[in-house]
Amino acid sequence: MGSTTLHPDWTELTRECLIDIFSRLSMGKRWDGPMLVCKKWMNVCQDTSLNAVLDLETEFLSSTDTTIYWWSPEFEEKVDSIIRSVVDQSQGELKELRVRHCTNESLSYVAERCPNLEVLSVKYSPKVTVESMRKIALNCTKLKELDISCSYEISCECMELVGTNCKNLQVLKRNLMEPSEVKRLRRYACVTQQYLSSETLGNVDAYTIGRHMPQLKHLELRDTTLTDKALAHLCKRCSNLEYLDLVGCSYLTSVGIANGTSSLKNLKEIKKPDFDATLFY
Repeated sequence: MGSTTLHPDWTELTRECLIDIFSRLSMGKRWDGPMLVCKKWMNVCQDTSLNAVLDLETEFLSSTDTTIYWWSPEFEEKVDSIIRSVVDQSQGELKELRVRHCTNESLSYVAERCPNLEVLSVKYSPKVTVESMRKIALNCTKLKELDISCSYEISCECMELVGTNCKNLQVLKRNLMEPSEVKRLRRYACVTQQYLSSETLGNVDAYTIGRHMPQLKHLELRDTTLTDKALAHLCKRCSNLEYLDLVGCSYLTSVGIANGTSSLKNLKEIKKPDFDATLFY
């Protein structure tokens, strides 16, 4: 009598088991895999617990698609649609949102329905302005981490609103594009030259952050126009900083950084500009 091989019957798995399995997959892998298998699995993927986090950053970093398409209105609409869908499936319990190229429309949708939001990353989102950030600041007061890197329409006014209303904020990432990235994107018509020519004022940012976000522990200001004087002011106001990233800040000096950060007694890690490289830039 020949031996028989038993195969697991995946249809017999309980909802709890499936949720545990699917929770180990990224959002993209769930949407391209389990959600397409059967109606039962699609229903499980829409469980509130699986939609508390929307993190598309992994997909952006691993994508082989051309990044130029990301700057098109069609792609922004696609990202907005994903955000609205996850917000609905989370039933207002979305706590972490990491996306790129979204717009005011979807971000306002988040602000109006997800009061428990704790992490917000909207990098490279030229269509995000004070219109939606005001709603985020007023409605999502539990915010702990904010990444607005390379989103130049998010002004100092936006940061002031967030700092005034979100007292739990500990992480702020306000990085700008590297010069090489700006140069590359200038070749493409779909990336507006007005956007690329926008340059936030590093010193104004620093004074705004110091005045309204003194509780910060993690701060990133890569490739900004921050100067020694503004850095010193910032460090005195944000005395709890444990991590500081100043890579690419070509207006700073090594002496200025040393003097400015001397007041940061809790500082554990600092990333400094490559001063040798800036000499030849």
